[in-house]
Amino acid sequence: MDLLELIRNVEIFRGLSDAELEEIVAICQSRQLKAGENLVEEGDIGEEFFLITKGAFEIIVGAAQAYSRIVLHMGEGQLIGEMALIDQGRRSATVRAIEDPTDVQVIRNDDFLDLCERNTRVGFVVMRNMAADLSFKLRHLNLIKSN
Repeated sequence: MDLLELIRNVEIFRGLSDAELEEIVAICQSRQLKAGENLVEEGDIGEEFFLITKGAFEIIVGAAQAYSRIVLHMGEGQLIGEMALIDQGRRSATVRAIEDPTDVQVIRNDDFLDLCERNTRVGFVVMRNMAADLSFKLRHLNLIKSN
């Protein structure tokens, strides 16, 4: 599957035209990791986000402490670190490659924000989709807590 096709199926990019998706493809940078290599570490500043194009990652909370635990596995077509677009905050988990090789497309926040300034519709659609996703997750969490 080519990168445009993969990006077309990413939820936060839903509703963008092919021309707008091509603008996102243009700011992607490839990175390859080996099994056991960290993509990001808990506590790092979030300056980029990632689209997994091959392989898989484990998401580890508390990696630097004795109580670390794997909370999630992620694979092709999934995004990692997109919350950094909103707040450029610190990473909440360590992300480690578990397959060899594991490939990602890196999108630097600055490049994405520049794109959004040139094409405000891209920014609007992506942020609307992110807000809808956050809303869904909060509602789901509230339902779990109330039961």
